[in-house]
Amino acid sequence: MKKTKLNFNHIFFALWVFSLASNSFAQGPPIITESPYLLGLEGGGIRTFGKIVSTDLGETYVQPFAIPYNLSTNFQIGVIQPFVTRFPKNGENQSGFGNFSLFVKQMLVQIDAKAKTFRSLLKFTQTFPTGASNVSADVYSSQVMLVTGYVTLKYGLYGSVGYTFVSKNLPDNLVYNFAFGYPLLPQKYPPLQLNLYLELNGQRFFEVDKNLLFFSPGLQLITSSKLLFETSVQIPIVDDNNILKYTYSFGIRWLVF
Repeated sequence: MKKTKLNFNHIFFALWVFSLASNSFAQGPPIITESPYLLGLEGGGIRTFGKIVSTDLGETYVQPFAIPYNLSTNFQIGVIQPFVTRFPKNGENQSGFGNFSLFVKQMLVQIDAKAKTFRSLLKFTQTFPTGASNVSADVYSSQVMLVTGYVTLKYGLYGSVGYTFVSKNLPDNLVYNFAFGYPLLPQKYPPLQLNLYLELNGQRFFEVDKNLLFFSPGLQLITSSKLLFETSVQIPIVDDNNILKYTYSFGIRWLVF
């Protein structure tokens, strides 16, 4: 098992940003961990981000486009189509569309109180082997995930756990995430929010008995009720395959429906 020491500069940066906050009141959805909200910037719109994955074998750039649509306040459907470019250390660059995914979300629990809320939903994602063979796996996968969140005006706690069934005798996997969100600016109107997120994102691969766990600090800037920008770096702290270096992402969410 590879246990990578956290880069001191990354930890110092995250803690320094966190220490800037003293009187904070606003918050947006987590950057990597699923959100249990179906409205606002988690409602109907367009989300895209660029993600760089660096390994000992080279680098991969992924640009997914996600379009969710609310059929009601408690039910959402959506699609995800990524575009993938690989830059191997040995060999020629490869690019093409990745596998297409369809997802649905159903709200299960919503408990609202003064200045706080708890919500939970169930998400199902089906991925189809529609992508180019040089950048995508030729397999079907089905994932069921439970997503929860407790949010106040001063902080937010989010968690999710899911199980992924993979075809062609490839190992199934357990996905788990935790996020702590802290707003760095006081609430105001028009909205201008700067949020800090500290996340843990992990996977457990069955049959091959492998684990992957990231520590993921990130920042999120909300410039209006319909637009946000976000960035995050994922640092592997457990990598049983001993190949990952880091992942970095920068993206936007644009509410258009």
